[in-house]
Amino acid sequence: MTLYAAYGSNLDPRQMLERAPHSPHRGTGWLRGWRLTFGGLYDLTESDELNLDEWEGVNTDLYRKIRVRVETLDGSPLAYIYVLNSFEGGLPSRRYLEIMIAAAQQAGAPEDYIDDLRNRATEG
Repeated sequence: MTLYAAYGSNLDPRQMLERAPHSPHRGTGWLRGWRLTFGGLYDLTESDELNLDEWEGVNTDLYRKIRVRVETLDGSPLAYIYVLNSFEGGLPSRRYLEIMIAAAQQAGAPEDYIDDLRNRATEG
């Protein structure tokens, strides 16, 4: 199995159940040095990893996978995250930020993290 650190809208357990139905939720952790730092950890099966790669646009070069250390109560395992290939700055839309806030709440993110999301600037 591959360890995956979900963030953004993929923090929503229902969304992950649709995208990776055979992959158990393993816990949560922190991605230090990133703008979105709270992550949900999943042990991805090979088929779910391929499905998530397709969903995230890895095959079209929209996103790529990189390995990062995730700080958990049990240590700092390496996990994959998806990063946008052509990021040039910018702000999330209000709609997407609301999706991320709801996903973070569903995943059990700390209130100060959710407050930080609520106070972020948005596009438009």
